[in-house]
Amino acid sequence: MNFIEPTVLSANGIRLEPLTSDHEAGLRAAAADGELWRLRITSVPSPEETGSYIAKALQGRADGNRFAFAVIEENSGVVLGTTSYHDILPDVRRVEIGFTWYASRVQRTHVNTTCKLLLLAHAFDTLDCNVVGWRTDNFNFASQRAIERLGAKKDGVIRGQAMRRDGTIRDTVMYSLTKGEWPSVCAHLNYLLSRYPIRQSG
Repeated sequence: MNFIEPTVLSANGIRLEPLTSDHEAGLRAAAADGELWRLRITSVPSPEETGSYIAKALQGRADGNRFAFAVIEENSGVVLGTTSYHDILPDVRRVEIGFTWYASRVQRTHVNTTCKLLLLAHAFDTLDCNVVGWRTDNFNFASQRAIERLGAKKDGVIRGQAMRRDGTIRDTVMYSLTKGEWPSVCAHLNYLLSRYPIRQSG
């Protein structure tokens, strides 16, 4: 049995369901909203790379080191983006959250906070994780601010840790949240969500 089994998580009109090839057209449309693949500091696939992006995510699931979700707007069924557990370490009960991106129109809305609340609650309350981590490009300042806003602590920077899509080598900023910190962070995320207008399309 894998540490992370298929599950569906939902709240605030947002549903996280296991990513499959059936989501390819929806992911293409989400990435096209803002041409997100043109950002050098992200892993968003271009339209022609979406199928292989999903295939790689599914291989990671088969290997037990990644579990990808499609982010769905429940009211419309529209795919808004994707997010994953990755670098899964069952022996020490640690996962990381990443490979996260959303259509431009839902960025800076309740969507990301809702997704993080769902993933963190499942990791700590259901999977009994000790630590949840994040990593991001040292030049992805928006991502760093978003992670810090969740209440995660900065662990440090790994120099020369990964290759960017343009062939340059990035430094990676590492963050984490422990099980003991989770109750306070959970309350904080729910407070943030109480301040967002929850909008859904027709």
